[in-house]
Amino acid sequence: MKAGVYFTGTGPILIITSYETLDDPNLLDKLKAKRIRKFIAYEVSVEQVKEKYGHHFDVVLGDLKQTDDLRVMDYDGHHVFNSFPLKQLGQPILHDLED
Repeated sequence: MKAGVYFTGTGPILIITSYETLDDPNLLDKLKAKRIRKFIAYEVSVEQVKEKYGHHFDVVLGDLKQTDDLRVMDYDGHHVFNSFPLKQLGQPILHDLED
């Protein structure tokens, strides 16, 4: 399981996924279906997300299938942006999806 902060055109969102990577081709297809075609993503620790989101994490995780799935943990860009220190984000994943 992976967690990632995705900086999109409408602001950052926090995604939890069962895919192996934040840019898995099947995950990219799901993001494209949600009209997310361009992003900068940073992996964040699932434990850190669990600590910050508490019960909400458990509710969202309880609905996550074992494979090939994703859940948006938080779409409040202001909250997501302020929840994770930029110095801890590491190397970005840059992606520009084409139609």
